[in-house]
Amino acid sequence: MTNTACSVMRHNIRVNGLNIGWMNTPGENRIQQEYHGRKVGWQQEAEAGLPFGRMLKTDEVAHAVAFLCSDESGMMTGAIVDFAQAVNGCFDQPPTPREAL
Repeated sequence: MTNTACSVMRHNIRVNGLNIGWMNTPGENRIQQEYHGRKVGWQQEAEAGLPFGRMLKTDEVAHAVAFLCSDESGMMTGAIVDFAQAVNGCFDQPPTPREAL
């Protein structure tokens, strides 16, 4: 992605990406129940094990997309907005959820 951003920025084209992470959507609910055998209400248990104590919400992604598509993001290019609740290279595993501290 950064190579593409570098190649096209002279044409005033910006290239950015979103690393969405685990998001609570109807599609994810179906996958978890049909393919992973999770019961109704699986989201609460899953969220308890995440560092921020919750899954990503669709409106958070929508706000990020709106920002990246707007003039507000200025000359931002070659960037990845990371919603995955992890910092690459910092941990062997995700940090302990806040409720467990």
